[in-house]
Amino acid sequence: MLLELRVKDFGIIEDISWNLSDGLNVITGETGAGKSLVIDAVEALLSGKIEEESIRYGSDGTFIEGLFELPDKQDSPDSLKSLLDENGLYSDDGMLVISCELKRQGRSVVRINRRAVPRSLLSQVGSYLIDIHGQSDHLSLLNTDYHIDFLDAFAHALDLRKKYSLIYSELSQAESELESLAKTDKDTSAQEELLRFQSDEIRKAKLAAGEDGELEQELKIISAGEQLKASSFEVYSILDGDDCASSSVSALEALNSAVNIISRLVELDPSLKPELAMLEGVLPEVEEAARSIRNYSDNMEFDADRLAEIEERLELIRNLKRKYGQSIPDILDYLCEIENKLGKFSNSAERIEELKKRSAELRQELGELAFELSSLRTQSAKKLVEQVNSELVDLKMEQVKFDVSILQKKSLSGIPCPDGSSYEFTRKGVDTVEFMAATNPGEPSKPLAKIASTGEISRFMLALKSAFSKTDNIPILVFDEIDIGVGGRCGEVIGEKLWSLARGRQVICITHLPQIAVFADAHHAIRKNTDGSRASTTLESLSGDVLVRELTMMLVGSQQSESSVKSVKELLQKAEDWKRGKK
Repeated sequence: MLLELRVKDFGIIEDISWNLSDGLNVITGETGAGKSLVIDAVEALLSGKIEEESIRYGSDGTFIEGLFELPDKQDSPDSLKSLLDENGLYSDDGMLVISCELKRQGRSVVRINRRAVPRSLLSQVGSYLIDIHGQSDHLSLLNTDYHIDFLDAFAHALDLRKKYSLIYSELSQAESELESLAKTDKDTSAQEELLRFQSDEIRKAKLAAGEDGELEQELKIISAGEQLKASSFEVYSILDGDDCASSSVSALEALNSAVNIISRLVELDPSLKPELAMLEGVLPEVEEAARSIRNYSDNMEFDADRLAEIEERLELIRNLKRKYGQSIPDILDYLCEIENKLGKFSNSAERIEELKKRSAELRQELGELAFELSSLRTQSAKKLVEQVNSELVDLKMEQVKFDVSILQKKSLSGIPCPDGSSYEFTRKGVDTVEFMAATNPGEPSKPLAKIASTGEISRFMLALKSAFSKTDNIPILVFDEIDIGVGGRCGEVIGEKLWSLARGRQVICITHLPQIAVFADAHHAIRKNTDGSRASTTLESLSGDVLVRELTMMLVGSQQSESSVKSVKELLQKAEDWKRGKK
């Protein structure tokens, strides 16, 4: 049970410390005083999350702390004690302290038994401790999309449904990819043919990087062959020819004459030795150049076949450049792209077959799980109907008969189930679940949302929660204004049900009805105080005359009288007599 709740700087709550009782704890107070803020604080404590707007104006953050006494029955492997033990958080004294320091700016800190923990672990711990039912639950009861969730929770089928959901996601992904590949396969057959043609055309060319430049240079040389041959021979003749065109003496003969002359001069003046050495060094190089040029001239021949071959090759390369790229490297890069695409086309066909096979396997597996889920829901629905109708009798709705409709729709494109049929399916299975009710004897069942009044919805919700409470071990139940739309006569039976529900666990209830409040084991009032500049909320436990005044205020407002006080005391006594009779 929750022994104490400390809330600081949360909304209009400046600082409250709330000591709770076991059994039924009722919270009352005027509208806007902050009753639901207390429940919001409990939700923030168990989630570690808070909207910045909920932090009290002028404060840097809020602090919430709860002191819990753990249930005695903690032997199962999936118990809260086991979870705490696994994470080194269990305390031998059976107490549990959860605190959240939530900052407006900066990091928030969540602690369990004084140790910082992640929010995910806090959420797990909270799911074992408290089940909170707010006004939104009334709306979920009217929305058929949530009915299957209610039934699965009652049937303890959530683990099985999670397993089903994982396979459903895998199947959806596989079939989505299969659809995309099949569409692509149709659209790309012509593209594949074109790419194969382009690949063959480029591959047959056997291009080499830089060969176009080399070919153009060779073409230039062959085209100017005769000119090169004549000019090179002329150069040779100048250097060492027998018939020098420019003079009667070749360059080598002139150099040799110069060497002989300067040799004689050196005998007269040794300072000319460097110049002699330079001329002597030049002679071998000129001789070698002359021989090379002569060889070049002798070997230079015009090759018409090679010229045609080069021109044809260069034309092929120019055509490929026009189609596939501005250079040979660009063309080869494009060839790589083509081959990658063609590889994907090839892999696509294999992938399609693989996905078809996997989808068939997943559908088979999904059908088996869906059938198992459906069977479990059908069995549990019978028990839920029996228990809810029993609860409705307690809530003075014995003429109303609750029922659960579970339907499946056959479809050739659905998933195959072990019964030999294929059914339409969703992420939650093949079943459509809807809560039904017959409000009068002899009338057929109709959807709950179409026949129930607001007050009846409140009692249906309480009946459902009471039925669920018999199948779970959550020790604390919180009802935020479960009496919405309920009058005094119905409020009395709701009070009785809440008190009965609180015999096996702690129940916290916010209410506006004194007919409910009189059944409280502990009554707590929220007050909003204004000092002229700021509003703040306080919480106090009521008893004796103060309790009577609060209940009278709830019954008749500020216009209290002896008769109204007497009526409240009669309500209290009637509730006490009823409790004593039940005990």
